[in-house]
Amino acid sequence: MSITVRTFMESITKEYENFKFQQPYQQAWHYSSLLLESNTWPLNEKLEALLHLEPDHLSKFSNILLEKAFLEFYTAGNIEPREADSIVQRIEDVLFKSTHPKCKPLFPSQHLANRIIKLEEGLRYYYPAEVLNIKDENSALIHYTQIHQDEIKLNVRLQLFALIAKQAAFHQLRTVEQLGYITVLTQRNDSGTRGVQIIIQSSIKDPPYLEARVDAFLEMFESKLQEMTNEEYKNYVNALIDMKLEKFKNLWEESAFYWREIVDGTLKFDRVDSEVAALKELGKDELIDYFNKFIKIDSPQRKTLCVQVYGGPQTAEYKKVIQQEDTPKLHRIKDIFTFRRSRPLFGSFKGGLSLTKL
Repeated sequence: MSITVRTFMESITKEYENFKFQQPYQQAWHYSSLLLESNTWPLNEKLEALLHLEPDHLSKFSNILLEKAFLEFYTAGNIEPREADSIVQRIEDVLFKSTHPKCKPLFPSQHLANRIIKLEEGLRYYYPAEVLNIKDENSALIHYTQIHQDEIKLNVRLQLFALIAKQAAFHQLRTVEQLGYITVLTQRNDSGTRGVQIIIQSSIKDPPYLEARVDAFLEMFESKLQEMTNEEYKNYVNALIDMKLEKFKNLWEESAFYWREIVDGTLKFDRVDSEVAALKELGKDELIDYFNKFIKIDSPQRKTLCVQVYGGPQTAEYKKVIQQEDTPKLHRIKDIFTFRRSRPLFGSFKGGLSLTKL
């Protein structure tokens, strides 16, 4: 085995092995991604595969890597469209059209797409796990509410809710209740499937307690929305519009915006203008209706997943939780991959293969 390959393998092996020392909220994030994304693999399986990797496996793989390929291009910077087309054409000629082409195009059936698990309405799923480093005293919770796929009018409702609720959640859960140093409410976008999540890491409370306090916050926030004055509402809308209209700070930031549209398959390159226009027409009552339909605790259309990571001192609490029976509105996920195989998937925005230019 060459020094380069050995060094790489040692580095990536160490990275996988050290995952157990990451903070509990990072472990919870990993579990949530495994639960929601159809094409993800756990780090322990990657580590197991890596331990069986031999040098000849890499040399064989390098020969078949480009046997079949599908290419997507994004060109940015000081370059004319015709130059970009010329670069793309040159690459395609070398790979696909030379005398001895290096690769062939993928068949339509071979195109891969990230698809997201569709949670069930009116049901709360929860996945409990012990922290991987038993010496870590922190527990963590990711309280995720899945809402809708990418759609401009629904997006701005979610964004406005998150803007209003973010500071309120931090104030209540972090400042007032002091549940944990890491306390954040944020939007989540998985390949175009939108939702909102609250992440808490705590050294003093277990995940069920944190979950109960998140529910209490959302019940309290319902009153805040109802009591918000029209002037306060307009100030939030204008603040969100101003955020959207901020210029990209550099080419990297601009490219990341467009590339995300390409990777997700949403291809809404005029997203900013469309969302600003939708915000200007959005009324306070529409935001409240959105909250009541998708986020409110007792809504029959609410879809929730809670990932609970129990800290080292909470082993007894963890053992009690995994013995509990399901109820009509509460379901414990016992195995990630059994759960994934049992649930339907959202359609992918990458369904079409047509060429799109900015």
